[in-house]
Amino acid sequence: MRKSEQKTLLLTGASRGIGHATVKYFSDAGWRVITCSRYPFPKGCPWVSGGKNHIEMDLASPDSINTGLEKIVTLLGEQPLHALVNNAGISPKGDNGDRLDSIHTDLQLWQHVMQVNFLAPALLARGLINHLDKGQGSIINVTSIAGSRVHRFAGAAYATSKAALSALTREMAADFGSRGIRVNAIAPGEIDTPILSPDTLDLLQQIPLQRLGTPKEVAALIYFLCSSEGSYMSGAELHINGGQHV
Repeated sequence: MRKSEQKTLLLTGASRGIGHATVKYFSDAGWRVITCSRYPFPKGCPWVSGGKNHIEMDLASPDSINTGLEKIVTLLGEQPLHALVNNAGISPKGDNGDRLDSIHTDLQLWQHVMQVNFLAPALLARGLINHLDKGQGSIINVTSIAGSRVHRFAGAAYATSKAALSALTREMAADFGSRGIRVNAIAPGEIDTPILSPDTLDLLQQIPLQRLGTPKEVAALIYFLCSSEGSYMSGAELHINGGQHV
């Protein structure tokens, strides 16, 4: 792919799991990939020019997001942005790794989770709207099956933030659509990543396909939504959970 034809993806939460698989999937397809994390770029990363296209940004801090956006805009220059994938998210647990319910989650933690999982995607999309406009871009918000049902392991703050992100996806689809920017969400279920709870395999009996999903399967869905094949899809939230939601 010639550089003038190369498309650009910006993705948060690329260090492992779904984010890591998504970066590799897009990079292998010839996209330029810009990643955001509160950590420095890890050495030995598998995608081309990863170290030159990494922005340190703490999504828990609005000031850090604003600073990060300035760096992203400088990095993009006059080039368009074709995809923004809001993948980063946090799911705090109790001291013993137990689920934090709506009774025992303190206010500060509620605010922290909502900032990272819900407000940060809104701020990033708004801050990059002009570059997304140039690229007739696609925004993907990664929600969760926990956003639509009480989950055995996901806490109340996490679940609420993902439900809010689902609603935000619809609002953004309406607001950004006149600019040709599509906004969709994907809601993964039990995906085989390092952040799974130790007892997740106990849920297999609730999944019609009787297996965990893979990060690559999720990455492929994200890629579809960002490609021309998904060009008339906007405002949708797609389940990818092996039928667990039925």
